[in-house]
Amino acid sequence: IKKSKVDIIHCHQYTPWVYGVIAAAFTKTKVIFTEHGRFYPDSSTWKRKLINPILNLFTDQVTAISKATKQALVEYENIPENKIGVIYNGIMPLAVNSAEVANIREELGIEKGTFVFGTVARLDPIKNHKMMLKAFKLVKEQHSNVVLIIVGDGDEKQHIMASIKSLNLQNDVLLTGYKTNPTAYLAMFDVFLLSSLSEGTSMTLLESMSISKPCVVTDAGGNKEIIINNENGYVSANDDAQAFANSMIKLLTNQGLREKMSVQSLIRFQQLFSDNIMNKLFSNLYLDQKNAKR
Repeated sequence: IKKSKVDIIHCHQYTPWVYGVIAAAFTKTKVIFTEHGRFYPDSSTWKRKLINPILNLFTDQVTAISKATKQALVEYENIPENKIGVIYNGIMPLAVNSAEVANIREELGIEKGTFVFGTVARLDPIKNHKMMLKAFKLVKEQHSNVVLIIVGDGDEKQHIMASIKSLNLQNDVLLTGYKTNPTAYLAMFDVFLLSSLSEGTSMTLLESMSISKPCVVTDAGGNKEIIINNENGYVSANDDAQAFANSMIKLLTNQGLREKMSVQSLIRFQQLFSDNIMNKLFSNLYLDQKNAKR
């Protein structure tokens, strides 16, 4: 810090924040702490609740990636609400290659006219793929010409495969494995699904919105700040397969509604979640802190 004359240390997540505060102690360097997400179920310890107000005294700004994450810092980490700002994650909009999308659709054997639900997420219990599969089963019982594509890999894979078998969905659910660049898969989806039990700001959710996808998400973490219920998608009760299925069916059966929500997804992305907006907010924050007196 002293050798490079660092003006600001930006600490992402809790442990780097602790080390950042210690490293910047007794220097003129400003400290910014950003919280990106929370564990499920959320919790803390008495030690952290005791030490965090002290760390905060040596911190010039705290930010969270959603209002839900901010509230978790207040409730579980004993950080004053008025000390925390919200700056949403932002990404570059995806660029879609139509030929690649057509090729992947052909490779997967998805016939023209088949309705595609899909998700991109690591295969982890917190993403609650099992509930998504139960919801898809309920959809499948009423509508035959639909498929579900799950892009991702992880420790939950065997359990997900077992759920697919137990629900007799072997011919209706496609597991693609991990994809370095899943853009073409996202573009192939008619509706993007996110069934997480806990979520900060999902990058794949933002990516889907950047290419005008209507979305069905659970009421977890920052999801309902990104998806406005009945505008650019549906926010269903957390861990409720029937509610999730009902939202899926509404979009499946109403083309006009899908088209309306597609337009609203892109508009909302451009208004709040582009990389340009996030970069501008952090740049302004850095300049404010650099020029502020302690």
